[in-house]
Amino acid sequence: MTRNRRRLGAWLLAGVVLAVVLTLYDADRTGVSDPKAAPSATPSGAAPGTPAPTTGDTPSPSATASPSPTPGTGEPSPAPSPTACTSPGACGYPDANSTGPRIALERHDTGNMSVKKDGTVIKGWDIRGSLDIYANDVTVIDSRITSTNWWGINLRPGFSGLKVLHTTITAVPGKGPDNGGVNYAVSNMGGSSIEVGWCDISVFGNALSMGQGDLHDNYVHDLVAFRNQGGEWQHTDAVISGGGNKGRLTVRHNTLLNATPVDKGATAAVGLFADTGVVSSVHVEDNWLAGGAYALYAGGPGATGIRVTGNVFSTQYHQAGGAYGPVTAWNAGGAGNVWKDNRMSDGRTVEPAP
Repeated sequence: MTRNRRRLGAWLLAGVVLAVVLTLYDADRTGVSDPKAAPSATPSGAAPGTPAPTTGDTPSPSATASPSPTPGTGEPSPAPSPTACTSPGACGYPDANSTGPRIALERHDTGNMSVKKDGTVIKGWDIRGSLDIYANDVTVIDSRITSTNWWGINLRPGFSGLKVLHTTITAVPGKGPDNGGVNYAVSNMGGSSIEVGWCDISVFGNALSMGQGDLHDNYVHDLVAFRNQGGEWQHTDAVISGGGNKGRLTVRHNTLLNATPVDKGATAAVGLFADTGVVSSVHVEDNWLAGGAYALYAGGPGATGIRVTGNVFSTQYHQAGGAYGPVTAWNAGGAGNVWKDNRMSDGRTVEPAP
């Protein structure tokens, strides 16, 4: 009898051990007892302690898809990049704070004044009128010109050496001789380069008009549309060149804005046209360009020595820089023509359309 009780106790103990073993096996198979089998609170590759993303932290595919390419831009990838810019001044380009006179001004009601003495320096003048330059090496600096003439400053043929620096050049809309319009802020009719730098320029239909010169650090803005004496909308350009130049035109580190609507004459921020000859030897470097039908007209067939480098084509008026695109009339096969490192203000790369 005792032996039977011992045998029964052994069987009971064996049954308990077997039950425990089966329970542990089942727990291991389902992963309940294995912390590695549970979902990790830290994404793979994240630092310890990084919170797990919520559903709202991961954009849907439609939220991250690149926008459709803008017609005429030719850029391979329209996705914004970390080099996006919000405004000219915020991105280091000229604006009202970095241009114009640096000193107090004295009013001079000159009317349409002719300057005929070589080496004349006009400094600290608040001019109500315009300057017609029939002399060499004239400097206009730290001044303001408010014109109702065809121009603000005009260098006449046969003269050279003009410098216009730290000066505001504007006009009175509706008071100019071209059916109420005013045409040129600075016009170079001379046979050599001039310098225009750190100037605040507004209103004029074609603000900076010349085939050769050094245009740098200027702020051109608020061009005003008008119908010319022919009854047509005057074409507007922040910088315009008609071709046939003998020297170099450098357009460097300017803010060039043309907000004029296309149906009221907008042409370009920089317009290089073969109106009076083939366009050659023009450098357009590191500018903020916005507006016009196209922000840049690049010289057209036959243009040579055109370097367009490091410019920002702004979307502030049109998503494509200009109404129809950032650039047109680019002669890719022209000798010495270079297109490099140009982008939209939202970071997209810009390449001329083929």
